[in-house]
Amino acid sequence: MSDQNAEKPQSKPVSILKKFLNEEQDPGIVRKVYSRVSEILTSEEEILYIAVQNKPVVNIAPDCVVLTNRRFIIYKPKTFGRAEFIDYIWRHLKDARLKEGLMGATLTILTTKNLRFKIEYLPKKQARKLYAIAQEMEEMVREERRIRAMEEQRAAAGGVIFHGNPQSNQPATQPVAVDPVQKLKQLKDMLDAELITNEEYETKKAEILSQM
Repeated sequence: MSDQNAEKPQSKPVSILKKFLNEEQDPGIVRKVYSRVSEILTSEEEILYIAVQNKPVVNIAPDCVVLTNRRFIIYKPKTFGRAEFIDYIWRHLKDARLKEGLMGATLTILTTKNLRFKIEYLPKKQARKLYAIAQEMEEMVREERRIRAMEEQRAAAGGVIFHGNPQSNQPATQPVAVDPVQKLKQLKDMLDAELITNEEYETKKAEILSQM
């Protein structure tokens, strides 16, 4: 009875990790990375793919790329069991590029703040999988931005004023009394839904408050 109970906890991780071992990833490294990254996942965030660097000479502590449904993460193992996490949400992805060579492939990630991250010596199959997922997420983010722009245009057409309207014959106190408060609430909802960044929220918020 005790032996059967002891086997169950071991079989569950194997089934979970199986989908991350389709392109010849090292099972031991994937298991460790999955465990460490799982500790920093947010609510409803899940790991989509794990790629493991394969250096040509010494590959004792390879870097890994972990893609989730919310962000891309570069996992860099350090000495004494420590690790460095470099991560950005997908909305901050500006461009992803893939270059294949004789010794594997290089994935380059460029953020909206023009920060560039390069991961070399990735197995080609794993790199292609990373690139495919990144392209899908890039399209999703592009559509998200388009929808957000449309929502802002509709809000502006409905009488919400950011930069003032000198041609309006309505008293200045009328939009200030209602529209800025409503817009502040809308901005907060967009921030909570991760449709805008904290910087964008603070900038728009300051513009509205300056009119009150």
